[in-house]
Amino acid sequence: MKLLVTGGTGFIGRHLCRLLNEQGHSVTVLTRNPAEGARLLGDGIGFISDLEALSSTDHFDVLINLAGAPIFGRRWTAQRKRIIHDSRIGTTAKLIAFIARCERKPELLISGSAIGFYGDQGDRVLDETAEGHPEFAHTLCRDWEAEAAKAREHGVRLCILRTGLVVGEGGGFLQPMLLPFRLGLGGRLGSGDQWMSWIHMADYLAMIQMLLEDASLQGVYNATAPNPVTNREFTETLARVLHRPARLPVPAWALRLMLGEMSGLLLGGQRVLPIRFQQAGFRFRYPELEPALRQVLSH
Repeated sequence: MKLLVTGGTGFIGRHLCRLLNEQGHSVTVLTRNPAEGARLLGDGIGFISDLEALSSTDHFDVLINLAGAPIFGRRWTAQRKRIIHDSRIGTTAKLIAFIARCERKPELLISGSAIGFYGDQGDRVLDETAEGHPEFAHTLCRDWEAEAAKAREHGVRLCILRTGLVVGEGGGFLQPMLLPFRLGLGGRLGSGDQWMSWIHMADYLAMIQMLLEDASLQGVYNATAPNPVTNREFTETLARVLHRPARLPVPAWALRLMLGEMSGLLLGGQRVLPIRFQQAGFRFRYPELEPALRQVLSH
C-alpha cells in the first residue's frame, strides 16, 4: 500500500511508520522538518512538508491522520488552546482539501481522535455510542471528528480512533512518570478514583492493521484496552512493577494550582470500553495493565 501519514514523527506515529515500512508499504510522512523526520524514522520513508504542494495526480491508498500539538504539558491559555485546536482541525481540513482535488481518491482515511471526546463522566461505562460531556477536550475532539467526516462526501471509507492513554516505549504519558516513581516519589493523583483508559502500543498498531485490512470496518472506534483502571490502581501497579512504594499522592488542589484548567485531564477520566473492536473480533495481546507495563519496562 501507499500511505500518507500526518503526525508520523510523534510518539505513536514513529512506532506506526517504522512498522508499516518494515512490512514493505510505501510510507510518506508530512512534517515541517523532513531532516529531523529522517533522523527519527530512518531509511525507506519519504517526507513532504506541505499538503498543499500535492497535486491532483498524486495518489495514496490510505491517509492516516495523527497530527496535533501536545495536549499535555503546558497550561491551557487561550493561545495554547487555539494551537491545540488548529493543529488538529487545520491539518485535517487540508487533508480533506487534498482528497477533494485528487483525481483518484484514497480508499481509506484513518483519523485520530481521543477518549477526551467523552469528557469527565465519572464511573459511567462509555462505549462508542456515548454522548460527550461539554468541556474543552470534548469540543476539540468533536470538531476534529466533524472535519474528518467530510471525507465521506468524496466516497472515502472513514475510521475514527478515539485513542486512550498509550503505553509504549520511548514516550507517551508514561515517560514523565518513570523518574519520580523509580525514586520512590510516586503516588495517586487527587483521590485516585478517576478512570484511566489505556492501551498497549502493540494493540493500538494491531487495531490500525485491522482497519487497513478489513474494508467492512468504518465509523468510530475506541482504541483502548478492555480493562480500564482507576488512577489509584494504575499507580499501585506501576510502583509494583518498578519495585518501589507509591506513598506520595499529589493533592488535587496542587494540580489545579500548577496546571489550571488542564488539571482536569489528570483529575477527571473516562471509563471507556472498545466495544466495536471486540464485536469485530479483535484479540488483545495486552488486555490487562500489569503485563502491559512489565513488557514496556523490560526494555
